Amino acid sequence: MSKLTEIRWHGRGGQGVVTAGKLLAETALGTGQYFQAFPDYGPERMGAPIRAYTRLSSEPIDLHCQIEEPNVVLVLDPTLLGTVNVTEGLKEDGILLVNTNKTPAEIREMLGLKTGKVFTVDASHIAIEEMGREITNTPMIGAFAKATGLFDLDALIEQTRHRFAKSMTTEVIEANVRAIKRAAAEVQEG
Repeated sequence: MSKLTEIRWHGRGGQGVVTAGKLLAETALGTGQYFQAFPDYGPERMGAPIRAYTRLSSEPIDLHCQIEEPNVVLVLDPTLLGTVNVTEGLKEDGILLVNTNKTPAEIREMLGLKTGKVFTVDASHIAIEEMGREITNTPMIGAFAKATGLFDLDALIEQTRHRFAKSMTTEVIEANVRAIKRAAAEVQEG
């Protein structure tokens, strides 16, 4: 992992954006990394666009502000692509990962993105098939692991099981694990 990786998450209230950011941060902690994870929302209602941020580093992090120039942007809700500038500030060599059934080339063209890497995964479809609900945060974490190479998939799975152990049934946890594995296998790069 490089010294500092900054990640911005885009989604809607209730989709698990904040939970996903925290889960990545907790995984970093488990691998001896430093982290920050924080949301950016006010009194928005369920379904309103929100952002969350995660910083990961091999050294202590002294920054305490929003992420303006992310290395990675994850979009959990594809309907935001037409309403929110999700690529704003994305570094030239950055990674954009979108939950969509479109190809990376289609997303690149739609957004007019000339640089960086674009990945897509149909996390909504995976979530519905594996978990019975369109909660896309855990499949997106699996796709993130594959797209960035920042985390071993097994470390993310272990942290997912640990984090959800007190609040979810074994069946629900294992459905999330299947969704993580499947998204990692199905993510496309273009």
